[in-house]
Amino acid sequence: MGLINSLPDIDKNDKSVFVMHEKSEKLIPVHRHTKGQLSYVEGGIAYITINNRTYVVPARHFFWIPQGLEHILQIGHSATVLRSLYFFAHDDLSDPFFSRLGIYPATELLIQMIKYTEIWDERHVISTDENFEFLVALKKILPKTHQQPLPIILPATKNKMTRNIVSYLECTIEEKHSLASISKKFGLSERSLSRLFKTDLDISFLQYLKTLRIIKAIELLLNTNKSINEIAYNVGYNSVSSFSDTFREFTRSRPSDLRKLNN
Repeated sequence: MGLINSLPDIDKNDKSVFVMHEKSEKLIPVHRHTKGQLSYVEGGIAYITINNRTYVVPARHFFWIPQGLEHILQIGHSATVLRSLYFFAHDDLSDPFFSRLGIYPATELLIQMIKYTEIWDERHVISTDENFEFLVALKKILPKTHQQPLPIILPATKNKMTRNIVSYLECTIEEKHSLASISKKFGLSERSLSRLFKTDLDISFLQYLKTLRIIKAIELLLNTNKSINEIAYNVGYNSVSSFSDTFREFTRSRPSDLRKLNN
């Protein structure tokens, strides 16, 4: 059936867990659920856009979207498998975890539990079904085993000048950009460029550039066979060690770890 076709069915039973495992590359337009959504990304990368902010979900990570939160979901590679569980929300007040958006590295235990749910693919699982308590237990372990979400957030903008700048950065990410060089390129003072990013995107220019470099690096790690050295230089780093340290700051793992886990 596919996730897009299943959207109207997800909320039909507010006491169930709806299960959907799908391999695809697609854009799922703006929507919301009365259920909380747990999705595990396998073999690729996904992007969630909420209120003009795009959150990046690498392979072997999962995201939780609280009930009622409007979002756009994009699967970034045809080899990506998105394994999703849409949970009843009647117990969401039991922990703050369930009321906030979060992206987390998945533990091996959680990965195996989520994969097991494929036996219920494209089904509503209810309390009278055999092994329903397995799904209840899966939901309960989330706040106990996953505390700190990843900070990989890229804000979007409708400001024409800012859009031109970020588009240029994306197309030339391999170059050694700086506040001074971009200011000169677009005829702005450094102070004006800094103010533009803080006012329009609520992020500093340098933090935006660093985030963009890491996102591009994740895409290359997951979707190409380029060496880590090549990727570091392709996203604008002179030093592989500096790239690796920044990557770890964002993802809490080294680039080699992400690639190894995804193979």
